[in-house]
Amino acid sequence: MEYTNLGGPGGPRVSTLCLGTLPFGTRIDEAAAFAVLDRFHEAGGTFIDTANTYAFWEPGATGAESELVIGRWMRSRGVRDELVLATKVGALPDPPGSAWPECAEGLSAPVIRREVEKSLRNLGTDRIDLYYAHIDDRRTPVAETMGAFGELVEAGKIGRAGCSNFAAWRIEESRGAAVAAGVPDYAAVQQRYTYLRPRPGADFGVNPHASEELIDYLGTRPELTFTAYTTQLTGAYTDPGKEVPEQYRHQGSERRLKVLAEVAAELGATANQVVLAWALGGEPPVLPIVGASTTAQLDESLGAVGLRLPAELRKRLDDVD
Repeated sequence: MEYTNLGGPGGPRVSTLCLGTLPFGTRIDEAAAFAVLDRFHEAGGTFIDTANTYAFWEPGATGAESELVIGRWMRSRGVRDELVLATKVGALPDPPGSAWPECAEGLSAPVIRREVEKSLRNLGTDRIDLYYAHIDDRRTPVAETMGAFGELVEAGKIGRAGCSNFAAWRIEESRGAAVAAGVPDYAAVQQRYTYLRPRPGADFGVNPHASEELIDYLGTRPELTFTAYTTQLTGAYTDPGKEVPEQYRHQGSERRLKVLAEVAAELGATANQVVLAWALGGEPPVLPIVGASTTAQLDESLGAVGLRLPAELRKRLDDVD
C-alpha cells in the first residue's frame, strides 16, 4: 500500500486507495463485508468511506446498515485506531420514505449535531476522522453549516470536515465562511470521477461528475484532498455483463475505451487497474474510493498500487478526444 496526507501535509496519513462500503449490510451480507474489510486491512488499507444513507433505498433498509457493519467489524478486530474513518451527513430522506432528494435532511446545524451522534453510535466510536457534507443544501447558509462542523471539531467528535457533490464556487464560498468565522475549513472534496468523460448535458442528479472547473480549482488547492467515487464505473470497464452508464455513452467514450484496452495490454494490467493508476498519478492527484463485493475484486484494485503510467502512455490516454 502507498500513503498520503489527508488535507495537506499536516493531515492524517491515509492509504491512497479508500475502501467504499455502500452496499455493506444490504446487498453484501456481513460475512462477505467482513472478508473484504479484513483483506483491505491486511493489505495496509487504512481509509474507509461510508455514509448515514447507505443504502436507504434497498428494501427494508434505513441507511445505517453500512455504518453498523463497519462498527461491528472494528470492534471484533480491535482496529479502530489503525483507521481513518469517513462518513457523511445531509442526504438522508427526512422523514424516512419521503421523496428524495427533495426531502434530504440538509446541512443545518441541528441536523449535523443530531446525525453525528447517530453515526458515532452506529460506528461504535468516539470520533469520526472525516465528516462529509454529502450533498449541497442551498436552503441553509454555508456559515451555519461550517459553524456546526467547527463545533464538532472543537468537541473532538470529528477530526476534519469535507464536502461531496458540491460545485467549485460553493466549496470556495463555504471555505470563505469558515475563515471568516475562525473555524476549520474543508479538508477533502469527494466527487464522481473516472477516465471516461460524460456526454455534454449528461444528468447525474445530485451526484455529478467532476467538472473541468472543479478539477482546475482543486489543482490550485493542495490543501484539499480529492477523493473520487465510481472511478471504476462499478465494474463496467472489465465486466462484459455490465454496461457503461448511459451518461458516458458517446463516440468519444468508444475511442477512449479502445486506447484504454491497448494501454492495459501493453502494461499487462486490467483496465480497472490502469484507470486507478491514471487517477492516482493525475494532476491533481485523485484518491480513488474502490468498491468490492468479494476479496477477488478488491485484489484487482489493490494491484493498481505501485502501477506507474509512463509519460507516453499517460499522454495517449489523455489525448483521446
